[in-house]
Amino acid sequence: MNNENNNTLKSFEELGISGQLLKATLAAGYTDPKPIQEQAIPAQLEGRDILGVAQTGSGKTAAFALPILSKIIALGSKRKPKTTRALVLVPTRELAVQIDETFRLLAKGAHISTALVLGGVSRFSQVKKIQPGVDVIIATPGRLMDLVKARDVYLSDTTWLVLDEADRMLDMGFINDVKRIAKETHAARQTALFSATMPAEIEQLAQSLLRAPVRVEVAPQSTTAAEITQSVVLARTKQKRQILSKMLADPDMSSVIVFSRTKHGADRITRDLERDGFEAAVIHGNKSQNARQKALNGFKDGTVRILVATDIAARGIDVPGISHVVNFDLPDEAESYVHRIGRTGRNGASGVAVTLCDPSENSKLRTVERIIRMKLPVSADHLGEADPQREPRAPGQPAAANDDAQPRGARSPQQRKPNGGKPNGGRPKWKADGDRPAGDRAHSDKPAGAKPDGRKPFRGKRRGFGGKRAPARAA
Repeated sequence: MNNENNNTLKSFEELGISGQLLKATLAAGYTDPKPIQEQAIPAQLEGRDILGVAQTGSGKTAAFALPILSKIIALGSKRKPKTTRALVLVPTRELAVQIDETFRLLAKGAHISTALVLGGVSRFSQVKKIQPGVDVIIATPGRLMDLVKARDVYLSDTTWLVLDEADRMLDMGFINDVKRIAKETHAARQTALFSATMPAEIEQLAQSLLRAPVRVEVAPQSTTAAEITQSVVLARTKQKRQILSKMLADPDMSSVIVFSRTKHGADRITRDLERDGFEAAVIHGNKSQNARQKALNGFKDGTVRILVATDIAARGIDVPGISHVVNFDLPDEAESYVHRIGRTGRNGASGVAVTLCDPSENSKLRTVERIIRMKLPVSADHLGEADPQREPRAPGQPAAANDDAQPRGARSPQQRKPNGGKPNGGRPKWKADGDRPAGDRAHSDKPAGAKPDGRKPFRGKRRGFGGKRAPARAA
């Protein structure tokens, strides 16, 4: 082994990682410990609770996975049925899958069992895997709460609890489930809470769940990685499709995530990209877990260059080599911007983040700039350009059926009146019977229901229909 590997081995040994776990860590490509790992791992190995504040992509998954795995390996392989020794709660399915992969990678060769508990997939298979007992469960709160209520899993022996992306769980309304789940765990559990931001609600949650925690903060809250080049393109919503297609024609955009604010918007962007000749996959909350995982796998292995996603992918994707992040829409929550662009520029690599901003999104842009403590440079301004979806008409060419001959602001006051300023609600006023269209009863002199010969319709009551009752037949 060369000197570089010896230095790395010694560095991880100083953190307290040893044996098979240390070998698996090096084999997985974890070389020098990240700042959050250097601060969090020794404290957790000592049994201390952790309150971690770190930006996305800072290496916090390994920061809590390595000490948990180290202690589980020391306990041996004996487990009770329907129990788990460690529990990791996360807000999204994608993040759960990512953390499960990290646990299995770091524990390779150590006979550690893990189980995913999340919605969108077979509940039966999850219950079956937990039945003999597992070492680690990585779960979303909703599905886990269902299994706890059904007594398919017992958390009384769970002595390690991790809450990852706690602020996101707060935003998604999971905090009450998190509190209920925490009550089910062992009274002497060790807890780690990690969050990219620390609003007052998360501070209160930490105070209720953690005991004398060690606070670990490796970067200012809501800051972005210095390796990410950020910029803004000013464009109206109708221009964004054309601008995005021109951007994606650049071969330097080798692996791109396009973020949409809504699920329907993500589907529309994907359809437009396919019409423009680009192959793209889409991932959002309305997709089944199998469809989401298929799209994510295609993006990871490089068979799909463009992934269109909502904010559920802002924290659950750890794909090396993402070159660009494009914000097709600005998020409703400014903090989500930090997590979106954090998908690129990971592990010291460089990345590019471009935001397409309509004038109606200016207030959101200002909020983002306050959160990240910097003003985003404007790389292009398309606001003065013509609408790309409207073809210019040659002189003398008749207007199309859906083409406005005049802009909205150029209409006369008479045209802007209700019903175009026409009397009688815009209905035609016929001057003579000869001008009246056939069958036009609204302007007819005949009573409603008149017969062709002018006779009035029958207005009386018929027997059996409200008139006099017919005499009873003789028996």
